[in-house]
Amino acid sequence: MELKHEEFKKLPGVDKLLVLPEIKILIAQFNVQVVKYAIRTTLDHFRSQALKSEALPEMADIIEGIGLQVQKLTSRSLRSVINATGIVIHTNLGRAPYSDDIIRDASAVLKGYNNLEFDLNNGVRGSRNTHLADLLKYLTGAEDVLVVNNNAAALMLVLRSYAKGKEVIVSRGELIEIGGSFRLPEIMAASDCKMVEVGTTNKTSIKDYEKAVTPKTRLLLKAHKSNYVIHGFTQEAELQELVALGKKMKIPVMYDMGSGLLRKTGIEIFKDEPDVKETLATGVDIVSFSGDKLLGGAQAGIIAGKEEYIARLKKEPMVRALRVGKTALAFMEAALSYYLDDKYLFEKNLLFKLVTTPQEELRGKAQRLKNDLNEKGIVSEILPNVGQCGGGALPDKEIKSVAVRIEQGLKPNRKKSEFSEKLYHHLMMAETPVVAILRKGDIIFDVLTVPNEQMEILSRTICDVYSQIKVQ
Repeated sequence: MELKHEEFKKLPGVDKLLVLPEIKILIAQFNVQVVKYAIRTTLDHFRSQALKSEALPEMADIIEGIGLQVQKLTSRSLRSVINATGIVIHTNLGRAPYSDDIIRDASAVLKGYNNLEFDLNNGVRGSRNTHLADLLKYLTGAEDVLVVNNNAAALMLVLRSYAKGKEVIVSRGELIEIGGSFRLPEIMAASDCKMVEVGTTNKTSIKDYEKAVTPKTRLLLKAHKSNYVIHGFTQEAELQELVALGKKMKIPVMYDMGSGLLRKTGIEIFKDEPDVKETLATGVDIVSFSGDKLLGGAQAGIIAGKEEYIARLKKEPMVRALRVGKTALAFMEAALSYYLDDKYLFEKNLLFKLVTTPQEELRGKAQRLKNDLNEKGIVSEILPNVGQCGGGALPDKEIKSVAVRIEQGLKPNRKKSEFSEKLYHHLMMAETPVVAILRKGDIIFDVLTVPNEQMEILSRTICDVYSQIKVQ
């Protein structure tokens, strides 16, 4: 039976709720407008629920709901998190981690005013596109560059500029899906291009591209398979072959590099990853890559290549909609500046610092965590673990790591997996949330992705939450 309109009148009004002692406490802590908004939102929620359940809420439930809504409004949603997963570039935890150095260097520019679009040399309006240009051209060897808000936007801008209503040739083996279920074919469609697939999933030759060229072909596209690997009976057209074909057919060639390793660093795990500098040296016309993955900077899409092609992109009206703000530029310039000297790169780029942490140091961190837990009566075990680069980069590469697993002293009839799951979820609700590994009924903390300055907070949080869970 459906609730009648008269029954909904039984729900208390805003004025009646405002005079309740519990609500007055909220008003004293916060301001009355925040509380009024929370009341209206809560009442709307319960009205909607009542229509489904055919029952009105109790007053206690309404008061509790208002309190939760106030807490939601007044608490920060974006929070610092301890990443104990062993995944260095964690897509869901902010991608490339920032060091104190990059935050300090970027903050020095962001505090107060800056010359985002002001030419200090001539005292006239300037362009935000100039701030990273010289650094990027020097570090990559590109003739020119353009920075937009992410790599998907970079790809879309190039596709619309060069192939709107025309054909783009791409290998079936490179029809990638990036984070958030965004797929290359969908980006092609959104860019008003006609995608021409060539070859097969596992084998594509340069002849497949050449046979597919028509008078309507406007771009040859290669996409780096940064988040998956195909093994076995495989073949792909090499970039040098595509560059030669592009010159022969007078069709521009673009390489979507995805993760964006800027240049060779000497880090073993990156040795087989294509880097931007060597890629541009092949003569490819346009490359695009991310700023917040292997580069270690802010979310951005960087387009680099030959001057004639970048110049055309800069004239596109869409560029204004895709441009980056001062915050991204400040962090990107700081991150790029470290590449000028390897000493600073490995000291200030936290991504590189983490993936090159010596095993001895990892074991030391794990031992400190184990000792802290043991002092609080929590028995734990140090074990080897396998970390990952993550973030759609180096899918077949593992990072040797060290982790700590909690040995659970459980009450009779309490399941190990039940306790682990409860601990796992409560750790994420802590003052400083901890994201750990839940594996086969065990809760594990990989120290690879926990910087030294967070180790004390990690151990304290685990101890506090563990003691709360154990007594329940």
